[in-house]
Amino acid sequence: MRKQVDSKIFVYHASQCDPKKCTGLRLGKWNFATIIKDMRRIPRASVVLNPVSRKAFSQQDREEIERQGIVALDCSWKQAEDIFRASTYGTQRALPYLLAANPINTYKPIKLSTAEAIAAALWIAGFERDAREIMSIFKWGSAFITLNQELLEAYAACKNSTEVVKVQSEIMENQSHG
Repeated sequence: MRKQVDSKIFVYHASQCDPKKCTGLRLGKWNFATIIKDMRRIPRASVVLNPVSRKAFSQQDREEIERQGIVALDCSWKQAEDIFRASTYGTQRALPYLLAANPINTYKPIKLSTAEAIAAALWIAGFERDAREIMSIFKWGSAFITLNQELLEAYAACKNSTEVVKVQSEIMENQSHG
């Protein structure tokens, strides 16, 4: 398969998951992403999606993605904290509140697959076509977009991390009252 997205996508693969279910490896197989097995090979100025980062991902990260690319950390959620804390390369960013649609964590907040995380970041940064293209290779991919479309659009409308956090707080407040 030929790559059909314009974005530079990297996946740090920690080899902790079932290769048959791994969305990061599938992105590599379809030539949507470059698979990296050594954390030191993460491009230094890339944007690294890391849920333990103190700064939220936003539209403001778009230029860095265009220049250096985006990196997802692909590991087992059971061992994720160690991997996430060890990640120091690149510009670390946490995605805002979203719901997973992948078969393992369906409807669970935050527990996105690697492909979902990359697609969400691309959408928020204004690369909606690339996000849709990536999710098109998964049976449940369109469900992720449908499930989160309002959230993704709300986050994409934010200019910076501070606005994303504010919108996320409002969403979570509505969730707890709804």
